[in-house]
Amino acid sequence: MKLYKYSLALILGFSTLFSCSDELDLLNPNQQTSSTFGFNPDDLEESVIAAYNHIRMEGSYARVGYTIDVCRGDEAWNSSQVWYMPFDDLNAEVTSDITWWPWREWYYTINVCNFALSRCGEDNTQLSDKMKRIKGQVLFLRGLSYYNLVGYYQNPPLITDYASYSTLEGLYGGNSTYDAVLDQVEKDFKEAMGLLPSRDEGGEWAGGRATCGAAAGYYARALMMRHKYSDALPVLKDIISKKYGTYSLMKNYGDNFREGSAYENNAESLFEVQYLDYGAQGTDDEWTPVNTSPNATQGSAIESNFAPGNYGGWADISASPWLYHLFKEERTTKGTLDPRLYWTIGTYEPDWADFEYGNVAYTQTLTATDNIVTNNTYGGLPIAKFTNLRTGLYSTVVTGLRDGINLRLMRYSDVLLRAAECENEVNGPTQQAIDWINEVRGRANLADLELKDFGNADKLFEQIANVERPKEFGCEFGRGFDLIRWGFFYNNSRLQQLKEHGTVRLSKEGIKNPVSYSNVANDSELKSTYDTYLPGHEFLPIVQQLMNNNPNLRGNSANYSTDNSSYFSGNGWTVRPVVDLSR
Repeated sequence: MKLYKYSLALILGFSTLFSCSDELDLLNPNQQTSSTFGFNPDDLEESVIAAYNHIRMEGSYARVGYTIDVCRGDEAWNSSQVWYMPFDDLNAEVTSDITWWPWREWYYTINVCNFALSRCGEDNTQLSDKMKRIKGQVLFLRGLSYYNLVGYYQNPPLITDYASYSTLEGLYGGNSTYDAVLDQVEKDFKEAMGLLPSRDEGGEWAGGRATCGAAAGYYARALMMRHKYSDALPVLKDIISKKYGTYSLMKNYGDNFREGSAYENNAESLFEVQYLDYGAQGTDDEWTPVNTSPNATQGSAIESNFAPGNYGGWADISASPWLYHLFKEERTTKGTLDPRLYWTIGTYEPDWADFEYGNVAYTQTLTATDNIVTNNTYGGLPIAKFTNLRTGLYSTVVTGLRDGINLRLMRYSDVLLRAAECENEVNGPTQQAIDWINEVRGRANLADLELKDFGNADKLFEQIANVERPKEFGCEFGRGFDLIRWGFFYNNSRLQQLKEHGTVRLSKEGIKNPVSYSNVANDSELKSTYDTYLPGHEFLPIVQQLMNNNPNLRGNSANYSTDNSSYFSGNGWTVRPVVDLSR
């Protein structure tokens, strides 16, 4: 069930609500305060819906909050060389406006969640089933908020108490540590696991709301951020064994990237952001909390960012040539291209003539001579994911917040590949790890991997990190988070590998051709998006205006170009060496 109607009074946080008093001492429902609101489940349900509303805003997942991480990874680049360029080049300025939009959105969400939690009490055994579900959802959404904040900003303030936050002293909170924030993230997700129902209960819990399965999946993700592989592995195994609900891979990979009740909130989805489908939307683009209206489109702008300029998109972000050629290196057992390429990158391929909708760019049929580029000046390979480029739903992109495809934030294939990664980290290459990988590969009709080909954990890690995950999740949110937790920014060989992956050609000509980092210095059309990386800039800086407004707030490693490798190695974590998989 999609959450179509939202409580607008709650979106800006309860501290902004007005008080009300008149001669008859009547309670105006449109002018309630924190002293009169939130003392029953119906009120708190509005808080829950307001929190869900905020994860689909401009700075959370509707556009910038999602696509900044896509650019931070090595699977995509900023082909417009304008809007996302600071994030693509990992050199965002402390004066940048959009750099703080995720900060704004996630703290709005946290404030609403903290209010609801202040009304739920500490003793979960005293809660009704309805109140348990309310508390579980806001715990999950607060955990999700801090998971994003710490992944982007490294040391944001940790605010968990609504009463203290509502004071002047609490409002000016200082930075917390990376570890303190992730401790809270783990705590929130773990507690939510015990309060939420599974998707098997049906109704709202099967489509649109956080479940215990979603909380378990994110709990495992949070544990893996700090290499707690032995703790994450049993959680992932429990998800696979259906302890937290029944999940399975969709037979058709493309069903994870279409809109409509037949595809969204499907058997593979642990959690996704809900957007209104095409033809059911309002009229007002809902970019920021200020612009929220009853007529909001309630769509995303991901399609506008990814879609080719020739077909109405903004052409901001393109797939990297490295990802394209990674797909081309391995054919299916029938000798055809990996079908995931069709849904990931919008190129013309003869193989697609009879595939799904064929060689389609919106309602136009492509021919072998078509050369779709994402930007009229710099070229690039269009990203097909979370767009209708392959479905032909409409003729061209309607730019703005109009994309009705739900963003699948966690899929069962992620559980399988993360379980394989944890198994490899804990026990080395095992047949169990190989079996989980092969389950994902099997859907794409790729030949099974064999354990005998992976003699050590380094080689299997390379296969997971730089083959299996890019092909399954290419150009989706999360790659930047992975590069940080793997330590790729803290090792010269891995950083060199990122530079190679991130090498692109700034030209409409030859955009499908392989490009080599070794030629960057001698070819004016070549660049690597990691050449401008400086230590500490794997995170976004905390913008100067926030620090000007809050005397207790300090910058992070990106503000001061501080190398984080000592933290990484100081915790006993190692960066796995680059392995040549062809040997």
